[in-house]
Amino acid sequence: MTAMLRVVNRVFLGLVGLVLLVLGGSVLAVGLGAPAPSWWIHHSRHDVLLSDAERTRWRDAGWWWPVVIAVLAVLMLLALWWLVAVLRRRRLAEVLVDTGDGEGALLRGRALENALTEEAARIDGVDRAHAHLRGRRSAPEARVRLALEPNVDPGTVLHDLTTGALTHARTSAGLASLPAEVRLRGVRHHAERVS
Repeated sequence: MTAMLRVVNRVFLGLVGLVLLVLGGSVLAVGLGAPAPSWWIHHSRHDVLLSDAERTRWRDAGWWWPVVIAVLAVLMLLALWWLVAVLRRRRLAEVLVDTGDGEGALLRGRALENALTEEAARIDGVDRAHAHLRGRRSAPEARVRLALEPNVDPGTVLHDLTTGALTHARTSAGLASLPAEVRLRGVRHHAERVS
């Protein structure tokens, strides 16, 4: 998840949790005998959520139940989609390194990401760099984002990245290949004054 999606996710979850906590707590308080406010939907501990009249109001309308079922199905699909999106691990936790003796060693994915990021940031013309590993631990893939300084040739930076940082990461981890997706963007700069 990107940082913005993480923030939206946390704010949304916090608001939903707060609403559910307030509603659940107030229903519990009224159920235990606390006086209910005049605007509250329940007025005593023996009040029901839906009365017979409210529950059977739309029973004879042919469109009512298909609409209710469709809305609930869409809500369930959205909730499942959100759950899968939250639980899916996007970052590679470890990389399997071939040690040559038939055994293997595990390298932390963050360590390889940090080394790749630091070496990419040292390339001439790179203002900021960020590397991220995805894929399987036996066949990782790198996603590298580079912020380039003004007046830098992107081709040269890309060549330096592939022959330097990516090659070093691939050979140090003992990988046959390390496919990479590289995103380049320029850093905004202020206009220069000419005198």
